[in-house]
Amino acid sequence: MPSEIIQWFPGHMAKTRRLIRENLKNVDLVIELLDARIPISSRNPEIGALTEGKPLLTLLNKSSLADPAATSRFVTYYTEKGHVALAFDCLEKKGTEKLMPAVRALLSEKIERYEGKGMGGRHLRAMVVGIPNVGKSSLINLLSGAKKAKVENRPGVTLIPQWISTGMGLDLMDMPGVLWPRFEDRTVGENLTFTGAIKDDVVEIETLAIALCRRLRRLYPSLFAARYKLTESAFSPEVSDEKLFLAIGRKRGFLISGGEIDRERTANMLLDEFRAGKIGAMTLDICPKGEKNA
Repeated sequence: MPSEIIQWFPGHMAKTRRLIRENLKNVDLVIELLDARIPISSRNPEIGALTEGKPLLTLLNKSSLADPAATSRFVTYYTEKGHVALAFDCLEKKGTEKLMPAVRALLSEKIERYEGKGMGGRHLRAMVVGIPNVGKSSLINLLSGAKKAKVENRPGVTLIPQWISTGMGLDLMDMPGVLWPRFEDRTVGENLTFTGAIKDDVVEIETLAIALCRRLRRLYPSLFAARYKLTESAFSPEVSDEKLFLAIGRKRGFLISGGEIDRERTANMLLDEFRAGKIGAMTLDICPKGEKNA
């Protein structure tokens, strides 16, 4: 486990906060993307202040990678807090049919005013916000039907805001990913790094992978054991997180001279497989009203 809380707030993120405020006057609503695997950790606590009361649609993206029961609980949780929240997945194209009805419901009064003025065909305008690597550009490409926004599976790809038009009567402003200046909770920093919102070089990769082992053995022991062919004894309290990590490396045959485990290769493999959903559909945050995810 990292000895200190992971922190990452590069200079361009302060600029993004200013851009959000400056461009609010140009949009009708804000679409906030959360990572369905970490629906609490991926929510910027400053979002309410940054968007100044604009109608807000919350999408729990990457839901195909998350525990479906947990996602359902989180949608209910946010709905009960007064949000309009939907489970969504850009890559699997899940939830797209619900998006425009939700947008129109949020903006029903404004749409009525436009229609009363003979402007019923006017495009609605939304700002898309979220943490780095949460899928903002993927959402825009999905809705526009073309690769108009650059997408890579790493944080920090979108660096300037850009307008994208869709054929749905909705224009989208893609904003760069933004975090907040300081994480007070160690779990938040870990979760953001596990899922790729924070660059891997911010923390030592082996330390991060061992922390992931600690979390998965507690939350999803059956899925974890099945993926790496671990026996019940591997989850004994006497087996440390580091020993479990090394056992996985040995199972995969990641050996170097002298029979030692290739720790870097094992760490990269664990993180890559978690992020790709190969270990299983998992949610790392616990819903405040829910029970254990597994």
